[in-house]
Amino acid sequence: MKSRFPKLLAGAVAVLSMGSLAALAEEGGHHGPEIPRETWSFGGFTGQFDRAQLQRGFQVYKDVCSSCHALHRIAFRNLVQPGGPEFPEASVRALAAAWPNQITDGPNDEGKMFERPPLLSDPIRGPYHNEQEARAAQNGAYPPDLSLMAKARGVERNPSWWVHPFLMIGDIIKTYSEGGADYLHALLIGYTDPPAGVELVDGKFYNNAFPGHQIAMPPPLSEGVVTYQDGTPGTVENYSRDVAAFLSWAGDPSLNQRKRIGWQVMLYLLVTTVLLYIGKKRIWSAMKH
Repeated sequence: MKSRFPKLLAGAVAVLSMGSLAALAEEGGHHGPEIPRETWSFGGFTGQFDRAQLQRGFQVYKDVCSSCHALHRIAFRNLVQPGGPEFPEASVRALAAAWPNQITDGPNDEGKMFERPPLLSDPIRGPYHNEQEARAAQNGAYPPDLSLMAKARGVERNPSWWVHPFLMIGDIIKTYSEGGADYLHALLIGYTDPPAGVELVDGKFYNNAFPGHQIAMPPPLSEGVVTYQDGTPGTVENYSRDVAAFLSWAGDPSLNQRKRIGWQVMLYLLVTTVLLYIGKKRIWSAMKH
């Protein structure tokens, strides 16, 4: 007769785990801020990036974010390619030639490194050559590279523990993957005065969306700080949405193409399934069973 001890042990562990999860859910002290979900043009099965929004988002990055942050995984040529901002190539060449953060290249004929203007094939560099230089200029804080920031961040929901599996299933069905954009948007509009009784550490700013609510980055956006070329109102809400969409594209530049190919594959499989079924019925209809 087999021992029932392993089953009893597994049951006890499951009960204890459920109790622990319930306790954590009731505590609420370890949970991060609730981030509302936004509607994005690139969300869902059929979502695609909005070219005009990406162009506005790059303008916000260029005029505001590039003073501290780099986009090392994005080259200037990516700004021309389909599925992205799709700027004219001549404009991007001129932009790269005038970019203030030059490329370290070499060695030259004398064996020395030198600085040169970026080419289309070069990455979009930030103002700092290394992390130490960045920290020295930012009082110890490190402005991270933004290329994959939308992939590295996400949102957190804090329902009861037993609700999480259903939320996960819902996210899978809806193909929700815009958590990074939701977080970045909430972060950029989340600066506010600290509540009564909250003391900020020197050099920190209060932000509703940031874990712990104290962030070293000062509010980067304000009304009218960027003048959109297409006439879109220059509000913090528009700036934050546009740059969040642009950084989502920077983290997944092939999204438009990937989704388009995915639907083509699904159509191909559907047609193939129908043809195979018709062929099977035609072949086996004459067979006696």
